[in-house]
Amino acid sequence: MTIIISGYFEFEHPEQIPDILKGARAHIEGALAEDGCIAYSWTEDHLTPGRVWVYEEWSSEDTLDAHLNTHWYRDMGAYLGSFDRKPMTNVIKKYRVDLEEPVYDDTGVARGHFFTA
Repeated sequence: MTIIISGYFEFEHPEQIPDILKGARAHIEGALAEDGCIAYSWTEDHLTPGRVWVYEEWSSEDTLDAHLNTHWYRDMGAYLGSFDRKPMTNVIKKYRVDLEEPVYDDTGVARGHFFTA
């Protein structure tokens, strides 16, 4: 079952975000090369200075668990620890996906409800 990780970090010095993201690139690329990693993206929030959104998609709980025990994960944590972050006011969450389908149906209409289940 697919697992999605979603949430954000907030850094004290928004002007550092481009450099933080450049420095994180090797860690992100390492995670993307891991078995079961479908997506791994960090994105600057252009409406909230200092905020970086985290999005990950893993093929299973086991592949996520394996990632959390790699040097890529540990090294990313150490790297982030070298920057001033605001206290976490949110929780980065994980979600199990039991059903997925397109937002748009066969006629091109966007639907909030699941229509193939």
